[in-house]
Amino acid sequence: MSKTKKVQAFFNKMIHSKHMLTSICFASFLESTVVPIPLETALIPLMQARREKLWMIATVTTIGCLIGAVIGYVVGLYLFDWLREPIMQYITNEQQFAQFQTQIEAHGFWFIFSTGVTPIPLQVAMLLAGLTDYSFALYMLAVASSRCVRYFGIAILVYYFGNKAEEVIRRHKYKALIGISIILVAIVLSQIWLA
Repeated sequence: MSKTKKVQAFFNKMIHSKHMLTSICFASFLESTVVPIPLETALIPLMQARREKLWMIATVTTIGCLIGAVIGYVVGLYLFDWLREPIMQYITNEQQFAQFQTQIEAHGFWFIFSTGVTPIPLQVAMLLAGLTDYSFALYMLAVASSRCVRYFGIAILVYYFGNKAEEVIRRHKYKALIGISIILVAIVLSQIWLA
C-alpha cells in the first residue's frame, strides 16, 4: 500500500472519531515536518464528510502545521549540520538546497510563502529559514498566511462546491491558489496601509 493510500485509510477511520480534530492537527504536524505527502488527498474527503466542522478542520490543520514550522525552524537553526545527511537523502539534494538557499536569501518572505502553497516541500523553507537565521516573526507570518490560503481555500471550495470540490481543485488547483494568494496579500497590504 502506498503512503498516500495509507494516509487516506487513516482519514477514513478518523472521519467519525471523537479524536478527529486532534488527529488532523497531529497529521498536519507530521505532514509539515517528517512526512512530505500532500494532506489535501485526505483533507478534502474529511471536510466533505464533516461539513459541520469545516472551519474547525481548517483551523486545526493550520495549527498543526504552525507547530511543525516552529520545530522546523529550530532544527534548521541549531541541528542542521547534525541532520544534513538524512535531509539531503529524504527531502532534497545538495544542488536543489543551494538553489533554494539563494531564493530565501533573495526573496525571503515570498519564497517561504510560495513553498506553503506550491509543491516545493515546506520542510525545505523551514530548515533554510532557521539555517539562515531569517526573521522568526516574518517566517511564521509567511507560513501562517500560506497555509491559511491553502487550508481555508480548500474549506471555501468544499463549502461552495460540496462533493464537486475535489474535481474543481484538481482542475483549477494552481489558478485557485494564485487567486486566493493575491486576495490575501491585497487584504494584508490594505490593512498595513490603513493602519
